[in-house]
Amino acid sequence: MALQALHSSGVAFRKILSHFPEELSLAFAYGSGVYRQAGPSSDQKVSPAPETVPSPCGSPRSTPLPGFCLLKPSSCLSLQISGSIGTYYLIKYGVISTSILIEDLLNWNNLYIAGRLQKPVKIIAMNENVILRSALDKNLRSAVTAAFLMLPESFSEEDLFIEIAGLSYSGDFRMVIGEDKTKVLNIVLPNMAHFRELYSSILQENPQVVYKTQQGRLEIDKSPEGQFTQLMTLPKTLQQRINHIMDPPGKNRDVEETLLQLAHDPDCGDVVRLGLSAIVRPSSIRQSTKGIFTAGLKNSVIYSSLKLHKMWKGWLRKTS
Repeated sequence: MALQALHSSGVAFRKILSHFPEELSLAFAYGSGVYRQAGPSSDQKVSPAPETVPSPCGSPRSTPLPGFCLLKPSSCLSLQISGSIGTYYLIKYGVISTSILIEDLLNWNNLYIAGRLQKPVKIIAMNENVILRSALDKNLRSAVTAAFLMLPESFSEEDLFIEIAGLSYSGDFRMVIGEDKTKVLNIVLPNMAHFRELYSSILQENPQVVYKTQQGRLEIDKSPEGQFTQLMTLPKTLQQRINHIMDPPGKNRDVEETLLQLAHDPDCGDVVRLGLSAIVRPSSIRQSTKGIFTAGLKNSVIYSSLKLHKMWKGWLRKTS
């Protein structure tokens, strides 16, 4: 896993972090302000994960958010940091508890932050939480496995990274209304080197793949036995969604029986994609609805308008 920390280039981000509680497990920046994307650019974003600490009652709780986020929801949309020459950096940020982050990385409960961390990001700060580091690595390996199941026997690095980058957009209603339809390509094509850095060691260690690095080609085991092995290592929530899709009413088969049947099915990849959509669709709707209450209706409308404008510009470029 090649999640790299920022050094000299991270001064501005570290200034931003100084406004958050010190007990951060992980903070990372993502978006076109961090890694170049094709097409219209999007804002920089920073996501800190607060450390879980004991509460006065002895039960775990997350480090509390700054009070203004609770008292003035519209303030949560942006954070302004004054620069040395009077410049203000405008960002969006999200906060998640360490325990919820680890659950999403391991099980793909909603694939929201886990999906972001399947793409190249800039790690600004990360503590020595061994469980978190292991979960970050497991998330990348799961992304590779899910992509393998949806790809043919032979494919290119580009094909693989496009599948991986698209996992968290499967079923996302914002890809129908608001997002540029070429968003995944815009993320992958200018950042092939970063994707290679992130996934190269995982691919080279995987016994089910032949990775021809010089040609940028891969071959995987598409036998029923190979696919069953891959299906059995998928995150728990995705396995459960697949089981729900395939299980006939009243039969109540266990997950392993369902996955064994799917491994022999020529439409295996399509079913995996449906399972991903069943995770992403409701979480994308919940997150967007939550944004109206935390960012305020006005800011949400403005942000959605910008997304529609970007989608419209992309369509014009393709038709011109």
